[in-house]
Amino acid sequence: MQQQERLAEFKKSVQNKFNVYNSLFLNLPYENIENVGMLIPLLLDQSEKGLSNGLNPKEILENFFENYVDTKSEKEQIDFMFRIIQYVERQVVLYDSVEDAAFPKLHKHSSSLSLKDYFQLVEKNNSWDTIWDKLSSFSARIVLTAHPTQFYTPAVLDIITNLRTLILEDKIDEIDVGLQQLGLTSLINAKKPTPLDEAKNIIYTLRHVYYDAIGDMYAYIKASVGAKNFENHDIVKLGFWPGGDRDGNPFVTADITKDVVNELRLTLMKCYYNDLKGLLNKLTFKAVQNPLQKLRSNLYIAMFDSSKDIGYEDLIVPLEEIRKILIEKYQGLYLKDLELFIDKVKIFKVHFATIDIRQDHSMHTKVITEVLIKKGFIKNNIDELPEEGLIDILLHENLQLVAEDYDDEIVQDTIKNILQLQTIQDKNGEEGCNRYIISNSEDIYSILFVYALFRWCGWADKKITFDIVPLFETMNGMDTAQATMKYLYNLPEYRAHLENRNNRQTIMLGFSDGTKDGGYLKANWSILKTKEELSTVCEENDIAAIFFDGRGGPPARGGGKTHRFYAAQTNKVANNEIQLTIQGQTITSTYGTKEQFIYNSEQLLTAGLSNTILGKEITISETNRKLVEELSNLSFKKYDALKHHDKFMPYLENMSTLKYYTKANIGSRPGKRGNKAKLELSDLRAISFVGSWSQLKQNVPGYYGIGTALKTLDDDGRFEEAKKLYEEVPFFQALMLNSMMSLSKCYFELTSYMKENEEYGAFWEILHEEYKLSKAMLLKLSGMKILMEKEAVSRESINIRENIVLPLLVIQQYALQRIGEGTEYKELYEKIVTRSLYGNINASRNSA
Repeated sequence: MQQQERLAEFKKSVQNKFNVYNSLFLNLPYENIENVGMLIPLLLDQSEKGLSNGLNPKEILENFFENYVDTKSEKEQIDFMFRIIQYVERQVVLYDSVEDAAFPKLHKHSSSLSLKDYFQLVEKNNSWDTIWDKLSSFSARIVLTAHPTQFYTPAVLDIITNLRTLILEDKIDEIDVGLQQLGLTSLINAKKPTPLDEAKNIIYTLRHVYYDAIGDMYAYIKASVGAKNFENHDIVKLGFWPGGDRDGNPFVTADITKDVVNELRLTLMKCYYNDLKGLLNKLTFKAVQNPLQKLRSNLYIAMFDSSKDIGYEDLIVPLEEIRKILIEKYQGLYLKDLELFIDKVKIFKVHFATIDIRQDHSMHTKVITEVLIKKGFIKNNIDELPEEGLIDILLHENLQLVAEDYDDEIVQDTIKNILQLQTIQDKNGEEGCNRYIISNSEDIYSILFVYALFRWCGWADKKITFDIVPLFETMNGMDTAQATMKYLYNLPEYRAHLENRNNRQTIMLGFSDGTKDGGYLKANWSILKTKEELSTVCEENDIAAIFFDGRGGPPARGGGKTHRFYAAQTNKVANNEIQLTIQGQTITSTYGTKEQFIYNSEQLLTAGLSNTILGKEITISETNRKLVEELSNLSFKKYDALKHHDKFMPYLENMSTLKYYTKANIGSRPGKRGNKAKLELSDLRAISFVGSWSQLKQNVPGYYGIGTALKTLDDDGRFEEAKKLYEEVPFFQALMLNSMMSLSKCYFELTSYMKENEEYGAFWEILHEEYKLSKAMLLKLSGMKILMEKEAVSRESINIRENIVLPLLVIQQYALQRIGEGTEYKELYEKIVTRSLYGNINASRNSA
């Protein structure tokens, strides 16, 4: 019933409104846009019919130009295609605005339980004492990344926000003006953004959405617990990677990191200043004027001058003084408003969000090698030292590093950055920057190299005020993770470090590279097993395990339904905090408005608290574990064979948009690690890898191998075992439902012309066969008649979005075909391919 109500609301508040407002595009101020506007639906119709009848994109567009468009030359046709792309990009923006505006109405019909629902359940059962300890200590950390799938400028985000408000109020004339503004505003970056540009774009969302959203959410929780004094200001925390994540991004330097932490602090001071101005209009009483005005003066200076130090105590002490005066002299008038501000200061302090430092283990190996050569311990290579000797140097030698002593830029900047981290903590507080993450961790040296670098950069005689966080993301890294952490916990020096960090060890698991390495089912099953094993090792050593999930937007990179994923974790996985990355368009599509942020943050909290509140624990029997293991191995075998097919990388390089990701001015980070002439899968960024499959509408990493695995069981007469597994194990069901989402975004008809290709035709057929098999087997497994049958609103939303961008995708494939044929307009067609990435990425919302 709820699904039917949601679907009816969706059709009324999203589909119908979009159709009405879309007609306004006929009057957008483009050259000849009226003609384009009328021809877009016709091109969609011709594309759908042509692809279903086996025509290729080139044939569809040539027929379209011949029959419907008065263009006299190829150059005019290219110009027309660019105008279509511009039109589609803005259709996507309009649809985003309409759907976001309808979110509160759709949410009313959601079957997901909110915090309010859980609190009512607790109240009904009189079980506050049961959940109080968990509620007082639990935390969800949402870490915002700057991966290159998010590119709306603040100007466009302002337009979207304005449209969203106008759509809620059905102000058609003002919407018309807003769309005209959108038509005249560039949607893309004129040049490649710097890491500081990326950071500022996301800080914009922090300032205009998250600051108030987290404050209001905390106030609601505080009010809901009644008489109890709720003081868990860490219940929702923000993490931040732009400007700190230098893994594979040479443009993130020590200076950039310093600039970004300053920008975070200055922006927070602006938020505080605005709140204080509002309070000044209410707190007009004589006794509070002096502390209020002094605080206002300090904030005014601090929000413009990065050299002005204003600490947490400088904020909280006068606010607590004002609070006391209000209660004692003015009957607590406006006390609730003041306490909301005080709570915000306790939540954000002077940092706003915690910036993480991240670098690849290979870079630390390079730094350590250079240092040991310079200090005379080795001549050329670390391998010259026995293991015991190297560990002894890392743990006990007291070296002092000076960045300028080294010529290599990476070595110099790594040392410079670690040397400045204490200063960053002095300005933004320890919570402003207190984690150092090591990508591609596979052994004990991943952590020990960083531990040594901290010792040698000023922390030799004091506590290292940083969590050193290994990121296990490859199959090998996850296989050895348990042994790695067990060895480290037995080192007295590292154990002493953990004691200084409250005996808590944060461990990051990488979904993106894991899936690229092992395939969807194998990677996700390996991550769950690794979490269980590491939870056991930590518990045996009296260490609290904190798992940090590197989740991308789509299922192929750990995305999908977040609540479903966390609610499906087994009782063997430590549940002290939920930490996850929010990447690319997911920042704006899932957490982009105040309502969305609160709803999805609540979903994280309820997933983490559900076992305590509902008194249920999820277990997987040994029989079911063996079956998941069998299926994951079968799917991996199929995926691994594809990965090693001699056409795998050439297909991506020559038949997809892979090479064009680096040409798009979306993100500052290169599309691959290193600068090898020959592209290798290990060097390829998961974003461009997954995104390229998405642009092809093939989504291979999200399901490949699952069909074969299930068919193997079916052929052996054991399919009932798989169906039982699907019904009994929420984790397995969550993975299968996510794969269905990936399959629902496939459209092999778009590239069916490739089966005629002499070099890649057979490879395309391999992909297509596994797609058809996976779709058939998952429908059989779930008992559904269509993909996403029980998620009607999501399914309809995907259908609308896919229809909006289909003309764009046909143009993209046509351009790729023309480039392959050879043309004097090659450069222009390459620009078409690059430009067409934008609209498709945004329309998919979690495509990369």
